[in-house]
Amino acid sequence: MGIFSALLGNAGAVNPDELNKKYNQLLADNEQIELGFKLIRDTFIFTNKRLIFINVQGITGNKTEYKSISYKSISRFSIETAGSFELDAELKIWISSEAQPSIRAQFNKSVNVYEVQKVLAHHVL
Repeated sequence: MGIFSALLGNAGAVNPDELNKKYNQLLADNEQIELGFKLIRDTFIFTNKRLIFINVQGITGNKTEYKSISYKSISRFSIETAGSFELDAELKIWISSEAQPSIRAQFNKSVNVYEVQKVLAHHVL
């Protein structure tokens, strides 16, 4: 992921093996990481059972929030693909019956947003 994309807030793909080494202690039995993305200091992971959002907080990064969202609590999602001159694509996820998306993520061009959509569709539908 380029520094320019990171500064703009775009997430880039991270190798699942690298995520397994770092976050293995968060996974339940028989849970596997399918996709993962990094945004400056924060990370979000798609497993075969749930979404895990890792929010590094504070200037020093000593405080970290681990948010787990089961796929069954996702009521809908959308992916907006990049246009010809745009640098990114956007993912929106709605939890339960909320009117506004609970989660928004911007992806840089290194991410295949159709793969993200396929993983979400597989688990949510």
